[in-house]
Amino acid sequence: MTAREDGFLNLLKPPGMSSHDVVGCARRVLGMKKVGHAGTLDPGAAGVLPVAGGSATRLIEYLEHAEKSYRAELLLGVATDSGDLGGEVVARQAVSMPAASEVEQALAAFRGEISQVPPAHSAIKIGGRRAYERLRAGETVELPARRVTIHRLELLALDAARHTLLLDVDCSRGTYIRSLCRDIGKRLGMPAVMSFLVRTRVGDFSLTEALTLEEFATRGRGALEAPEERLSGLPRYDLPRGRARAFCNGLPTHDSSLAMPEAVRLRVYGDGQFLGIGRVDAAAQSVVPEKVLPRS
Repeated sequence: MTAREDGFLNLLKPPGMSSHDVVGCARRVLGMKKVGHAGTLDPGAAGVLPVAGGSATRLIEYLEHAEKSYRAELLLGVATDSGDLGGEVVARQAVSMPAASEVEQALAAFRGEISQVPPAHSAIKIGGRRAYERLRAGETVELPARRVTIHRLELLALDAARHTLLLDVDCSRGTYIRSLCRDIGKRLGMPAVMSFLVRTRVGDFSLTEALTLEEFATRGRGALEAPEERLSGLPRYDLPRGRARAFCNGLPTHDSSLAMPEAVRLRVYGDGQFLGIGRVDAAAQSVVPEKVLPRS
């Protein structure tokens, strides 16, 4: 079987590497210049990092909106300016370990849609420059609160000897687990820091299927997967017979049977082939091309 020329990779980012470092590794292994990733992971964190090569890079934005899952360890009694153990300590406090019932009560306040202030040590851009770059330049950085959604927040373990909580989190795009740990600590009345983080899922990309960089280096382009196989969060739409060429040329397709809300994104197929992403124009009862991939 001939290896794909483009597609998605499900890679396991190790701690100590930046997401950009992983992209550089992918470029070397694939022999491609056009490589990108979805959902930046901090250098100290590990876990699922979706990577796209070739024309599939045009679909990265649809992965970035996917729900994400994490396993995090929260350390009570200490806080840092970055929210993780890589930052400067800004507070310490003797810990009176809360009971599991107290922790559960605190966690309940963070389930659902919440307001969250991202950490200043983040890649969020302010005036074209990333927040952490402004901090390194000696500037004061204050980021506004944003609305995020915590779909699931579960206490897995409470270690009184180590003063830690082990949590599982399912959340929306834009959620910072460092901020969540900080805020849970505040709810419990003490400083807190994220002491460990692994991302276990990004949409259809799961940790159990992720390739280590060593496994990826062995498989090379054979590790690339068809992009449509990792976009199941978008409904499938099959064009009427004979409309594939029109879609690829940027023309909308009228369909009076469409019963979907305005602007819903679709995985569009024509003549049995995945063609790209379409957008529903409910008023015109049409599917409008949004991202078209080269046809094989």
